[in-house]
Amino acid sequence: MGAPAPGVIFPPRDLPSCALDPGSPTCMSEASKVEAAYGAEQIQVLEGLEPVRKRPGMYIGSTGPRGLHHLVYEVVDNSVDEALAGHCDSIVVVLNADGSCSVTDNGRGIPTDVHPRTGKSALETVLTVLHAGGKFGAGGYKVSGGLHGVGVSVVNALSEWVEVTVHRQQQVHTQRFERGQPIGILASVPAPAGDEERTGTSVRFKPDIEIFSVGIEFDYQTLSSRLRELAYLNGGVRIVFRDERPAALTADGEAHEEIYHYVGGIKEYVAYMNAEKDPLHPDIIYVNSEKEGVQVEAALQWCVDAYSDSILGFANNIRTVDGGTHIEGLKTVLTRTLNAFAKKRGKRKEADSNLAGENIREGLTAVLSVKVPEPEFEGQTKTKLGNTEVRGIVDTLVGEALGEFLEFNPSVIDLILEKAIQAFNAAEAARRARELVRRKSVLESSTLPGKLADCSSRDPSESEIYIVEGDSAGGSAKQGRDRRFQAILPLRGKILNIEKTDDAKIYKNTEIQALITALGLGIKGEDFDAKNLRYHRIVIMTDADVDGAHIRTLLLTFFYRYQKALVEGGYIYIACPPLYKVERGKNHSYCYNESDLRTTLDGFGEKANYTIQRFKGLGEMMPKQLWETTMDPSTRTMKRVEIEDALEADRIFTILMGDKVAPRREFIETHSAELDLAQLDI
Repeated sequence: MGAPAPGVIFPPRDLPSCALDPGSPTCMSEASKVEAAYGAEQIQVLEGLEPVRKRPGMYIGSTGPRGLHHLVYEVVDNSVDEALAGHCDSIVVVLNADGSCSVTDNGRGIPTDVHPRTGKSALETVLTVLHAGGKFGAGGYKVSGGLHGVGVSVVNALSEWVEVTVHRQQQVHTQRFERGQPIGILASVPAPAGDEERTGTSVRFKPDIEIFSVGIEFDYQTLSSRLRELAYLNGGVRIVFRDERPAALTADGEAHEEIYHYVGGIKEYVAYMNAEKDPLHPDIIYVNSEKEGVQVEAALQWCVDAYSDSILGFANNIRTVDGGTHIEGLKTVLTRTLNAFAKKRGKRKEADSNLAGENIREGLTAVLSVKVPEPEFEGQTKTKLGNTEVRGIVDTLVGEALGEFLEFNPSVIDLILEKAIQAFNAAEAARRARELVRRKSVLESSTLPGKLADCSSRDPSESEIYIVEGDSAGGSAKQGRDRRFQAILPLRGKILNIEKTDDAKIYKNTEIQALITALGLGIKGEDFDAKNLRYHRIVIMTDADVDGAHIRTLLLTFFYRYQKALVEGGYIYIACPPLYKVERGKNHSYCYNESDLRTTLDGFGEKANYTIQRFKGLGEMMPKQLWETTMDPSTRTMKRVEIEDALEADRIFTILMGDKVAPRREFIETHSAELDLAQLDI
């Protein structure tokens, strides 16, 4: 149906000759002109916080919602660092009615004396100088969190205004800043009666609308998830989160407030994650120890009704979504220790092969938190711990505590080993099933499923695959697609719910096998390698009805449980086909939701003549319509599936797709008020 519009997904193809041949005379002459005009006056020198306002994405990742909420995290991280140092146990975060956010702690308070190098107060220095703070060197903090180390100065630079209040040494110090610049000097007055011994810092800031063009409204759920996580990771710290914005007030004018306070720390975290599951053993295995300045805290519990593991790793309170040396150390010690116990307790003979790591970890929920004085992060997103010494430290400390616990709890180790051996046997059955599929594929002289209509491109970075339901939708999609870069895989009916299915059944399922083979996913439990992926955009395109929504949920469950890295890497998309086609005379328009339809009809004015076509299935759409509305990169809308909160995602999948009916019913009843049931299409 034609190539995609230039610049939408692929680079433009009508490039100027010098871009295609940099050595051409035309290009050389242009370069000479540029070089002649390039002198000292073209060199920009950005001072103070100007670089932050000039290139905010370099400091907070983006100027979208993620970057906006990062401002809050930077301020909260400072308070958490005070808690890590033992000087703070209370943090209050408030979303104010004027759109600003306040973070108040009872730590030591930012120093206010004159800094010897800047000649300004330490408070003004911290707020106006990049990389100024107590986290560099060994003087201020032994361990600190925060991902980029950019600190509150970046918050100051990207805010319309900031007001800081410090209670310290029986004084109250205040200073205001606007778009990074101090307004006046630090003002200090004696603390009021009864408040003389109070210490701490309060930072109130309003993000700058000039920077965050998408808006500066904070999302309550996004912030609450992170604050709850921080409370779990720092047991004993009390975090109060209050929303005083008008929309959040009760009928009595009361603000919405939640308190996160978990004395049990990450043990309570694991208990929360497993609340909707059946634990294999009631007592959570807990490790809290320190070696060579590295603090290791771990909590582990296996569950009966889970066929995959859920391991959350943190380094200095940073969620390490890409793993790292601490996770490697944990996996290594689990495999070695449980295999040793399997031989010791006669569950495996000396001649038997060892249980694989994925067998041992099946059904495991674990939280591992390490605090490292000098953390080294790898990868583009800086969410993979690289300190090599941490691997051995985690191995040693977890190994000692785990071995001691299992020695005194023989019934627990027996239950864990029995589940691991069942997983091993299921994996063997799955392997045999895979071999049968592979041999069958070889006999048929094709390793790809016959129903796959592949694209001609062999470059995964520009290729995309649409997973559609049924032959009817598949037919329209095949005819409407751009064969050069778009592949189509039709599925028959609803795929297997792998949330409550063992591996052997997964690999015997025809539709699941087609997905695995077509996408190049490899084996469940193996480390994800993007080089084996055949398409970098995997698009779920289902009908806009209840069955379509169910199939979409089953597919999301498959991707999340079978190969979570696909979702974390941003490879999964959801297509957004229109619900209606509105025709008036020779003109027509497509509406993607009820709001679009109302707006379109309102634009016609009263008793106007028009017809409305409701698309209940993709197969009802002509191939040209499907291309124009849903598949053409220049006009389509697609939603990329992302994980903002790994804990909540894991919990919701368990509730909605697991065996237990009661939690699912409770979830539906609780959230039904949020739905417009009058528009429910059954």
